Amino acid sequence: MAAIAGLRSPHDQVGPLLYVGRMFDKIRLHARGELPAEFHPSLGAGLDRRACGFLGVDYNDLKTKVLSGDDDDAVLAWCFSQGRPRDEHDYPVWNAFMRKLGWRDHRTEFLHERAAADGHADRGIETFFDLIEVDEDRSIHPAHA
Repeated sequence: MAAIAGLRSPHDQVGPLLYVGRMFDKIRLHARGELPAEFHPSLGAGLDRRACGFLGVDYNDLKTKVLSGDDDDAVLAWCFSQGRPRDEHDYPVWNAFMRKLGWRDHRTEFLHERAAADGHADRGIETFFDLIEVDEDRSIHPAHA
């Protein structure tokens, strides 16, 4: 699959967090009918579910907030005010977890199955972020490990 206009890399940061900007993009693209169909089943699931769990917000409430027209910073501020209390020590832990998810952990086998099913078994994919980057025709980020 080629890169999707308006869909950020999971490595792109909003505020102190990786991935959440991508989740916001998927919500906006879906609402405009511009998100490819293969993404639809994972809306609010997978990495989105993990992000909402970390933030302590319900995906449907987040979706409503994102679609209200607020910018990313305002949506993230809303998440911080409505969700689970976090501090500056939690953010690097989240970022490291997301950056390495699939690398020698409980999701490794599933990651390798997905990579093989997508025709990427020989691409050196070690994390879910790697899989996303390769799927969207971007280079694997050098700081993934």
